[in-house]
Amino acid sequence: MSDFAGMEELLQDFLLESTELLSDVDNKLVELEKRPNDRALLNDIFRGFHTIKGGAGFLNVAPMVTICHRTENLFDKLRNSELGLSSELMDVILDATGAVRDMFTVLSQGLPPPNPDPAMLAALDAALAGNLAAVKAPAQAAPVAPATPAPAPAANSNEPNWAALHQAVTGTEQPAAASPAASAPLDMVAAATMVTESAPAEFIPAPIVPAAVVPVAPKPQNKPAPSTGGPISGQENTIRIDTVRLDQVLNLSGEIGLTKNRLTTLRTEILQGNMETNTLRSLDEAISQLDLLVSDLQNAVMKTRMQPIGRLFQKYPRLARDLARQLGKEVELVITGEETELDKTMIEDLNDPLVHLVRNAVDHGVESAEERIAMGKKPQSLIELTAEQVGDHIVIEITDDGKGMNPEVLRRKAIAKGLIDAETANALDEKQCLQLIFLPGFSTKDQISSVSGRGVGMDVVRTNIQKLNGRIDINSIQGEGTRISISLPLTLAILPVLVVRACNQPFAVPLAMVREIIPIDTTAIQEVSGRPTIVVRDEILPLKTLSGLLNWQPTQKPNFGVLMQSAEKSFILAVDSFVGRDDVVIKPLQNIRPKGVAGATLSGDGSVVLVLDMEDLLAGQMDSSANGSIMLRNADNFSY
Repeated sequence: MSDFAGMEELLQDFLLESTELLSDVDNKLVELEKRPNDRALLNDIFRGFHTIKGGAGFLNVAPMVTICHRTENLFDKLRNSELGLSSELMDVILDATGAVRDMFTVLSQGLPPPNPDPAMLAALDAALAGNLAAVKAPAQAAPVAPATPAPAPAANSNEPNWAALHQAVTGTEQPAAASPAASAPLDMVAAATMVTESAPAEFIPAPIVPAAVVPVAPKPQNKPAPSTGGPISGQENTIRIDTVRLDQVLNLSGEIGLTKNRLTTLRTEILQGNMETNTLRSLDEAISQLDLLVSDLQNAVMKTRMQPIGRLFQKYPRLARDLARQLGKEVELVITGEETELDKTMIEDLNDPLVHLVRNAVDHGVESAEERIAMGKKPQSLIELTAEQVGDHIVIEITDDGKGMNPEVLRRKAIAKGLIDAETANALDEKQCLQLIFLPGFSTKDQISSVSGRGVGMDVVRTNIQKLNGRIDINSIQGEGTRISISLPLTLAILPVLVVRACNQPFAVPLAMVREIIPIDTTAIQEVSGRPTIVVRDEILPLKTLSGLLNWQPTQKPNFGVLMQSAEKSFILAVDSFVGRDDVVIKPLQNIRPKGVAGATLSGDGSVVLVLDMEDLLAGQMDSSANGSIMLRNADNFSY
């Protein structure tokens, strides 16, 4: 079994390196389509693809070698000017790289990849022969007769033992096939079917069809879907760290050890009765030094989790290009700020929202070339994806120069779909109307297509961003374009909070939602539609008491208000008093998940402070049966 463990390690190394190489190749192919005469760019593409082919050959992955070899021949003819690059030819090349990416997904599960799609191979051969008519419609190729199953490898073959490798990677055995002769093709079909059904369509430009036509094995019910961020088993549990950062952590750990020794010595002196001024001063200095070192160590450890967001952005040029081709639009995606660093776990969770926003910009945001020319614009639309660090937050923006959004149209659509009533809609200003696109079921499309129209995407985008303690804002000018801004904390490991008190209990609210703190004057409270409100700088804001959200009986009249921003809503949270600002590490509550509580932390005096999930709390008042659960007076139920 150790041999297969070694094979698994080789496979993981190959997938890690090759996935990054393939993403780089895809991006450079999109650039090559814009600059077809750039020989240096073509040579870079050739080298990257050749490296992938070499690794596949070393692992004896024959189907991948077949695709890579024919695509390399195509690159060679382009390099020697024997072929001219066209959009149709680029479609075939990108289909081939997509098939290789799908094979990565299958390999990550310890399964043999299926034979290449015969229609795709026929398109590659036609492209090599210069037959562009066949290249334009590769999917219409005649059906291929069933191929004879390949014989089992000989005992001295270099072919990996896929059954054992699959068990080593996943911890489960491959399902037994109906007959030994058909077992390998059957596993290939099952793997190909699983990849095609579970992965998002935008990452599978060409479906993998096995050469042998055999019954498809049923899809396992308990197998997780492969990640679109990179089909590498266990990749989410690994991270690449610069050795300089690790050296910094090691040095700080050593200094903390020395300070600990100094504190131990001082403690011994004090226990022996040495309470001289110099001893107490030395104790104070040692504690101050330890505080600084722990803060530096905390920052250094956080930096080890930080990864450049460019690793996420590199997927989107091809995504935008393929969708634009599908919709018949001319789109250029410009990316800036790839070096901006963000917590790795947040990068992974950002993938789906950003995929949807980029697709939305191409589908909804920008016009066709004919529409743009009629409006006096350039035929090619521009979409910009940027990232930058602003203070202790990362701001990601997706901007297009398309038609923009009409607030009145959005208002009418929301009313027509029954998402809000006419009275509520008429009370919304233009900025609030733009926020209507986040409502579940809202869509500006009258017909559902494979790309959009179901009114699900933007609701999911906002939900995912809020789970990351972030905010999403929209600015749009009709006829000029739309800008969607996402603001995220640098890391989720440490959460800045404002600690408040209500009903003699401390609570922590995310500082990212806090705009300002104001005193509450009871004479300034007015009722609008039967609800208490306060006017702050000509803005009418609803007043919500924290005790009311918790469904508790107030012990006193609230003295202060926290002006908070929750998604598109602003409101004032009335509290009894404040404890102060703090940076906390959220820990889960064991066997308890009250509504509106994200977790808990410990204060400096050792008491438990509940961290509130304001979005969950605002969705509905806390059930009174949970009152006893959340009044924690000790740390018995606290996992620290």
